[in-house]
Parts: sequence; C-alpha cells; structure tokens
Amino acid sequence: MTIPYLPAGPTDDVPYEPWDGEEEALAAAAAAGRRAAAWIRSLPKAPAPGPVGAWHAAEFPDAIETATASLDSQECDRMDPDGVMVDGTGGIDEETRSKLAAVPCAVQDARWLTPDQQIRIVAVASLVVGAARLLAEDPGTAITTGELSRMWALLDHAIA
Repeated sequence: MTIPYLPAGPTDDVPYEPWDGEEEALAAAAAAGRRAAAWIRSLPKAPAPGPVGAWHAAEFPDAIETATASLDSQECDRMDPDGVMVDGTGGIDEETRSKLAAVPCAVQDARWLTPDQQIRIVAVASLVVGAARLLAEDPGTAITTGELSRMWALLDHAIA
C-alpha cells in the first residue's frame, strides 16, 4: 500500500483563521493567571530570606502570569517542512515551562505553607501547563468545546 504524503511548504502562505471564541478564551486565560498569581502572592511569606521564599514570592507567580498571558493556539503540534512532527508549546516558552515544572519539587521546601496550600500550588502549576498542552494538541477543540474554560474553573477552585 502506498501512503501519499502531502507536500510540506512554508506556513507563511496560509493565513491564520482564529477559532470561534479564541479571543475570549485567551483573555479568560490571562485573567485566570492574574487571579492565581494574586492568590499565590497573598499566601504567607517565608519566615527567613532564602531561594524558595524568593521563588514563592515573585518567580512562581510571575511565571503563572507569563504563561497564561502568552497562551497561543497557533503554537500547536505541526509538521515541519521536512515532514517531521514538531511538538507545539501552546505559547509557553521553555524558561517559563521549566519554572512551572519545578513546582512539585520546590514546593516541598516551602515549609511555612500548609500542606493544603502546597497542594493547591501544585494544582495551579499543573493546570497552567495542562492548558498549554491542550492548546498545543488540539486548539480548536480546547477553545470551541469549553475544555480550556473548564481548566480555569478548576484553577479557580484550587485557589478558593
């Protein structure tokens, strides 16, 4: 059996058509990120200066805001011109993704926080990374069926 391959050409010649509700969905993502970052900043501060306290006070909430504000449905899984699959990022750059991936390890050293607060922090980071993955894998479905907005409902529950 012969499998025909579609020609891979530059993506510049294909105009981008936004999904129905995309602008609103991405605005909701940014708003959810701001709410989550404000909640993180409202948590108790570290009793003494240190790297985890600095991470908790600034780096982590900033990463949440950056990630949710930069979500992009155009950064989805795709095929490069040579026919190789490229994993999309959903709009989150590698540095921000790395900061969010460190959360489960770093949060355990935030001993001044309660276990409930710690697990909520892990949930927030997981939901933000998960939302980017949803956009990368299937942006149309994530936006038009409400999957992305359900992620923000879960995030709101985690920070409540």
